[in-house]
Amino acid sequence: MHQVSRLAEEAVSPLARMEAKLHPWSAYGVLPAFALANPGVAVSLGALAGVVTGPVGLGIVLGLIVGKPLGMLLASVAVKLAGARLPEGVNWSALAALGPLAGIGFTVAIFISGLAFSEPALLAEAKVAILVASVGASGLGAAAFLVRHRSTARGAAP
Repeated sequence: MHQVSRLAEEAVSPLARMEAKLHPWSAYGVLPAFALANPGVAVSLGALAGVVTGPVGLGIVLGLIVGKPLGMLLASVAVKLAGARLPEGVNWSALAALGPLAGIGFTVAIFISGLAFSEPALLAEAKVAILVASVGASGLGAAAFLVRHRSTARGAAP
């Protein structure tokens, strides 16, 4: 058995083994650090206050936290009405729990905000709002899946 195990490990290329060992460091360390450093904006209490009081920041936060999940759910209903079926193992409660996670993904949103706003103050407000909305959406998504998991574990319909 030891020799079979060794031969199985040798069947995997050294590059694939290295990639598998580096993946957690890259996915959970380097990539988030890059994503948070990339916007190039200082996050302070004043900047966070501007997000909830300024029309640009408030619009972005509401759009990502409320609009994207709602849009995703409505699009799913439209597809369902057109005769499509949900994949096996996926139901409406899973789609509802997944909805808030649609608000995450700030890299493209930050790129688009750079194209949309030429005034530095508005651009900074937009970038901070995108970061705030992404954190909020991830928290709501985690909470939604936790609630769904608990209701499924109790025997309720998933």
